Amino acid sequence: MLALKLAIRNLLGAGLRTWLTAGVLSIAFVVMVFYQGLLDGWNLHARSTTREWEIGGGQYWHPAYDRFDPFSLQEAHAPLSPQALELAAAGRIVPELITQATAYPDGRMVNLLIRGIPPGQQLLSLPTAALAADSVGIPALIGRRMAASLRLQPGDALLLRWRDRSGVFDAREVTIVGIFRADVPSIDQGQIWLPLATVQEMTGMAGEATLLVSAPDQPPLPLAGWVFKDTDFLLKEFTEVIHSKKAGSSIIYGTMLAIALLAIFDSQVLSIFRRRREIGTYMALGMTRGQVIGLFTVEGAAHSLFALLLASIYGLPLLHWLGTHGISMPEVADATGMTIGDKMLPVYSAGMVLFSVAVVILSTAIVSYLPARRIARLKPTEALRGRAQ
Repeated sequence: MLALKLAIRNLLGAGLRTWLTAGVLSIAFVVMVFYQGLLDGWNLHARSTTREWEIGGGQYWHPAYDRFDPFSLQEAHAPLSPQALELAAAGRIVPELITQATAYPDGRMVNLLIRGIPPGQQLLSLPTAALAADSVGIPALIGRRMAASLRLQPGDALLLRWRDRSGVFDAREVTIVGIFRADVPSIDQGQIWLPLATVQEMTGMAGEATLLVSAPDQPPLPLAGWVFKDTDFLLKEFTEVIHSKKAGSSIIYGTMLAIALLAIFDSQVLSIFRRRREIGTYMALGMTRGQVIGLFTVEGAAHSLFALLLASIYGLPLLHWLGTHGISMPEVADATGMTIGDKMLPVYSAGMVLFSVAVVILSTAIVSYLPARRIARLKPTEALRGRAQ
């Protein structure tokens, strides 16, 4: 306790130098908390949104299905078993039939996927009720990204060309009955949604599906002929992106922290050089070298307390405002192909904040100890005369 009181007294006596060093350290701390919170918020939003719009509580895949290989769709379909039909009728699963197609908007040719889904499903957030419209020939639903790419509006007609299960080409015109807005590009870009029964009839695959989306509270069931993929597997690529972003972010705030720690290191070296007589007095009064080293280490580490004080003054209001209002994302963020909302809201956990506090305090203590070791080489008589060793 005495060491801490002396440390704070000496730091306050240093005046502006102490507050400048603590200010840089506080900025590094606030940036560390904010960026980690931003990534955690993005992760939470993307996972929940993807579950709501696309994967539910997991998916049952046909064994031949590969979401990264569109050519697998020719073989990736199978009839729904009585058990699957019962679960679908109860709203516990949603069957989807997927096939490759080509669209011809305004004379252009665009490759896409036709996805058949029951219009009455309520498991996913897709507004599929619009597909129940009987006032048009074949109703179709697309996302805002697809609508912008094909330059389509509700009510527009679009010619689609596809192959049926025998490999024979066919073509029909569909009518856009709705354009939805979602933060999940994988259900929007390169996709057009039609009624499941219509796609089954178009492809000659009556009663068949490519995958089955499970309800979030539905435990995995052993459905014969289907392979269950849990949410961890379906979100694997996104999880890897988050991990890589967190690894990259450590370089950013690590650099800022290093700048602040360098200032503390320099301040400690200068302080030991200028206070040789004070060190000699401590030793003459009976303090051991270890105690004096501890005193200067605590003094240097006390910069972190001043930094946390400054961070609480300006950082807490700033982080709270950002966590409440979020950060608006530009439209070019859609080009990343990642699940990103119009706003990103940072999420701060107590564990993450405490970890950041521990990193700041521990790193300042280590950096303060390194120059303080020079005290061990000082002789009391020489130190009292103000001579360096």
